Amino acid sequence: MDKASIVGLLLGLLAVVGGLLLEGGHPGSLLQPTAFVIVVGGTVGAVLLQNSPAHFAEAMRLARWVFAPPRLEPGELIARITGWSQAARRGGLLALEAFIEQSGDPFERKALQLLVDGAEPQVLREAMEVEIDAFEARRRAAARVWEAAGGYAPTIGILGAVMGLIHVMENLTDPARLGAGIAVAFVATVYGVGLANLVFLPIAGKIRMHVAREVVLREMLVEGVASIASGENPRAIALRLEGYAG
Repeated sequence: MDKASIVGLLLGLLAVVGGLLLEGGHPGSLLQPTAFVIVVGGTVGAVLLQNSPAHFAEAMRLARWVFAPPRLEPGELIARITGWSQAARRGGLLALEAFIEQSGDPFERKALQLLVDGAEPQVLREAMEVEIDAFEARRRAAARVWEAAGGYAPTIGILGAVMGLIHVMENLTDPARLGAGIAVAFVATVYGVGLANLVFLPIAGKIRMHVAREVVLREMLVEGVASIASGENPRAIALRLEGYAG
């Protein structure tokens, strides 16, 4: 559980609501279903129009990383690679076939399979780098979905504000209906700007951060496997990989 994300979200909400209370306002004034529907519905619609269903679904799936980040342990990966290197020195590359079956990561299994098949280090690197590039592109496309939401939400909020003001202008002769229109107008802007800067853009940044960490681990794996293919000493391989983890 990412406690920093929880604290950050709560602190942001507390700052907004606390500021409202300090000015003598009431938290209930921020609860406007009409404004919420306009901003959230309009933003989702715009994002769906811009992105493919696959990218949108991936963005929704990766949103959980904000509070439950992927488990990425460079130390454990270095230990595994060192173990593979030692096994290869004792029993040859064919001894690594057992590790292929044990691995639950398709990327790791493919790298080990290329190694067992006797691929040259350069060929192995090139094949796995293509995989890394494709993987990174998919993940970053998901982050861009949230960035797009952060870009659209304030504009949709302004659209909601304009709609609220139109409602106000249509009912200038009926003072009893002016309050609701003005509330929707201003609260829609708050929702748009608030969601963009407190939710959507931070989620995009968090996803990009974890994607960068995933890419580093995959580069470590490729470097380690290529080093094994070159017949390097296990200790030398571990020392090199520690530079990635540092």
